[in-house]
Amino acid sequence: MAGAIAIVVALLIFPSLVLISGGFGSAILGFFLQRDGEVRHEGSELLDIDD
Repeated sequence: MAGAIAIVVALLIFPSLVLISGGFGSAILGFFLQRDGEVRHEGSELLDIDD
């Protein structure tokens, strides 16, 4: 019985952990890529345009 409970708990927790870590990783990657783009194109008038 304990094995069945462990499997159910793992199936409920694992997908949410994967989604949360994917979102966290995407946020970090996006932050660093935006910062890199601003550094590479410093002085461009396109940086002043609102998104």
